[in-house]
Amino acid sequence: PPSSSVSSDSSHPYYDVARHGIIQVSGDDNYGRKLIIFSSCCLPPSHQLNHQRLLQYLKFTLDQYVEMDYILVYFHHGLKSSNKPSLKWLREAYSEFDRKYKKNLKTLFVVHPTNFIRIVWNIFKPLISHKFGKKLTYVNYLDELRDHLNYEQLIIPPDVLRHDEKLRAAQKGGPPPSVKTPPPRPPLPTQQFGVSLQYIREKNRGAIIPPVIHQTVTYLKEKGLRTEGLFRRSARVQLIKDVQKLYNLGKPVNFDEVGDVHVPAVILKTFLRELPEPLLTFRVYNQVQEILSVESSLRATRCKQIMESLPEHHFIVVKYLLCFLHMVSTESIVNKMSPSNLACVFGVNLVWPRHGSISLSALTPINIFTELLIEHFHAVFGSRCPPGQVTP
Repeated sequence: PPSSSVSSDSSHPYYDVARHGIIQVSGDDNYGRKLIIFSSCCLPPSHQLNHQRLLQYLKFTLDQYVEMDYILVYFHHGLKSSNKPSLKWLREAYSEFDRKYKKNLKTLFVVHPTNFIRIVWNIFKPLISHKFGKKLTYVNYLDELRDHLNYEQLIIPPDVLRHDEKLRAAQKGGPPPSVKTPPPRPPLPTQQFGVSLQYIREKNRGAIIPPVIHQTVTYLKEKGLRTEGLFRRSARVQLIKDVQKLYNLGKPVNFDEVGDVHVPAVILKTFLRELPEPLLTFRVYNQVQEILSVESSLRATRCKQIMESLPEHHFIVVKYLLCFLHMVSTESIVNKMSPSNLACVFGVNLVWPRHGSISLSALTPINIFTELLIEHFHAVFGSRCPPGQVTP
């Protein structure tokens, strides 16, 4: 029988959390694995629940079963802005989990996933190990669980059952729900696109300049400085995808063989755009937006202050990239890429807001800011010279 006695025993050390029934454990399934169930719909509003206690209780529960194989079933339905834990909490929960509990976890079933899950998954992607990602299974309807575990043993909250009925009814009548596609797998160790600078550095023997930036810049510096409209042209989509794939698999890329100088140029822009956090960091976005309110003659100095406030790793990569863009602009008589033309291309790939997209009115300050960085490169970046600094 389901061992949910905890919820009713007021002498239990975690009675305050346990009584909500958020976490339930039910006996061994057909394959001898414990089932641990986490139901979002049982989470009370955040102000009524101490999330630190919830984490301790989760650990307290897992500690009893961590030595045996177990399955985690997560019912996502019922998670609302009023009761959902913060991302900081999730990160803390995951790092605890990763350290101690993931070894014997056989599968994590995420039941009734939504876009919110995808978004969280993308935020956490750089942290999540490839192994753990393989244990994640999306379940759109409760029925699908029958193939994987002893369904009768599951303690399913009534809310979840009702939600499942609604979804099934909707599917009979309307188009199937769009949640079918599972999320992208966690990155491979060789992944270069869409992962953080930190991740790339750790997986590439401490390289401060990400290999994609280093290789495209080195190639373009040698072969592209005099190409008219550099960074303005696009390249064949399939070609770009192929090159990205080579990079992500850790295979060597030879731009001479590709035979089109615009390919490395597009790859560099794509790399910047796919970073989980912009190269200039989220924190800088509002400061960039205010550049127009700074008197013209003081703007370069303001840029310098903002740049010098960047974390060291970001600063070194930004300085490397902008030194190169400055070089491109010095050849603008031939390549037609003035600081302002380069800024139009690169601005949106260097900084963007944490939420939402860039409105047209927000573009102007971004482009002006980027133009200042390129045109006044020496003034803006000259004073701060970290020991690990690299020049193109």
